[in-house]
Amino acid sequence: MKLPRDARRVGWMERQIMREPFEAPGEPDDDALEEELTGAVWGRHETRVLPEWQGLRLDRALVLWQPSVSRSHLKQLVEDGALALDGEACRLPARKLRSGQKLALELRPPEAMLAFVPEPMALPIVHEDAELLVLDKPAGLVVHPAAGNWQGTLMNGLLAHHEAAATLPRAGIVHRLDKDTSGLMVVAKTLRAYERLVAQLAAREVRREYLALARGAWGEARRIDLPVGRDPRQRVRMGVVPEARGGKPAQTDVEALAQHPRASLLHCRLHTGRTHQIRVHCAAAGHPLFGDALYGGPALSGLNRQALHAARLTLAHPGSGAACQWTAEPPTDLLEAAKALDLPGPRMPPQGV
Repeated sequence: MKLPRDARRVGWMERQIMREPFEAPGEPDDDALEEELTGAVWGRHETRVLPEWQGLRLDRALVLWQPSVSRSHLKQLVEDGALALDGEACRLPARKLRSGQKLALELRPPEAMLAFVPEPMALPIVHEDAELLVLDKPAGLVVHPAAGNWQGTLMNGLLAHHEAAATLPRAGIVHRLDKDTSGLMVVAKTLRAYERLVAQLAAREVRREYLALARGAWGEARRIDLPVGRDPRQRVRMGVVPEARGGKPAQTDVEALAQHPRASLLHCRLHTGRTHQIRVHCAAAGHPLFGDALYGGPALSGLNRQALHAARLTLAHPGSGAACQWTAEPPTDLLEAAKALDLPGPRMPPQGV
């Protein structure tokens, strides 16, 4: 079995993504998956247990038989029932082998390899030119394929949108938004644009501003300077983690545009881009975002995600160097949420480019 041509074409990019954290300098730092599958031939394979494999665990023998495939993937195939030992399904990777036994393996690519294929979709384009795209991502759209979301992601859409995306790291995605955060993202269309945008992010020259609805009265404007890292007790969460324990520096400027004892409409500016940074910082300050159950945010009828929207993006164009700024109005669910909280409709404060 061969992968679709487009999947093979982006194979190098997929391996890069899976082997490295998703983190342009100053950007989100996800756990990496390690799979090296270059040269694997998918389909049914049969062999006999060689004398030198006598007494080996099944998963160790499979690595010797299929050296182009990682042990973790081979182990998963066994557990999924893709291997027969002497004609009977064997799901025990630790099973000890005897010389002469017959092995039959249905070698299948991991879901991740089938994820990096073009999928035509209506991209929410705010601006497009030869160098970049600016998108107004809706809540619910996953940016990058990962476990549980191998298809239907923004990356799949970008691969279908323009051919050059397959030649770029991460299809040109230089920063991202959480699945349930709406708003503006910039995507490179050329390698030069990608490198220059990554350099701007590293130098903290890209200005990213958000609107959020948070519990309680925020009080005075302030900068939150707390390191953010993976929560050691609950891996799906991030948290305030000392740098000595793996946390990374993170700074967010937060001011209340409107507030009362029950809720605040916040204007947040990122200086770094750690995973879940605004959500973690607001929760650490005692003001979790409405709808953000992961970080203790209160539920609100009609709001099915965290109340966070990337509302304004300012950067130097990677081609011309001209100052550029885009603004995206909050979607209906956030407008309705603000109304329910007796807050004014979320609007960004005035700012020049």
